[in-house]
Amino acid sequence: MITTTAVMPKLKNIAMIAHDNKKKDLLEWAEFNRELLSKHKLFATGTTGQILADELELDIYRFHSGPLGGDQQIGAKITMGELDFVIFFWDPLESQPHDVDVKALLRIAVVYNIPIACNRASADFIISSPLMSAEYERIHIKKDQKSETVDKEKNIED
Repeated sequence: MITTTAVMPKLKNIAMIAHDNKKKDLLEWAEFNRELLSKHKLFATGTTGQILADELELDIYRFHSGPLGGDQQIGAKITMGELDFVIFFWDPLESQPHDVDVKALLRIAVVYNIPIACNRASADFIISSPLMSAEYERIHIKKDQKSETVDKEKNIED
C-alpha cells in the first residue's frame, strides 16, 4: 500500500448536491452560510446548482443533473484531486433512479478521504471547523502497482 497526501488550500473547492426532497434544506443551509461559502470555489449538480446560483447570487460551476451523470462528474473531480469536500443532502427515505451513482460517489469520497456531509448537522460541523479556513494535509491510501498486478494475475488464473 502507498500512502499519499494532498494539501487542501485555504480556498476550498466545495461540491454541493441535494436530492429533490432536500433541495430546500440545502438552500436554507447555504443561505445561512452564504458569506463563508462566497470565499470558496463552489460546484454543484444541475438543478441544485441553478437554484443555489439564482438564490445566493454566487458563481457556481454546474455539472449535469445527478441522474444524468452529475454525481459521476463530481466523483471524477474527487479522483483528480480537484474537490476538497462535498455537501450532499441526500434522501435516505426516497428511492433514487440513480442510486448506484449515489453509492459510487459516497464510496469515492471515502476512498479519497474527502470530508462529506450528508445532512445539515454534519455540514454545520465541517463548515464551522477551524480547518475550514486553513490548509489541511489530507492522507489517503492507494494500492501499489505491484499489488494491483498480483490481484489481476490472481483473477486471470481463477
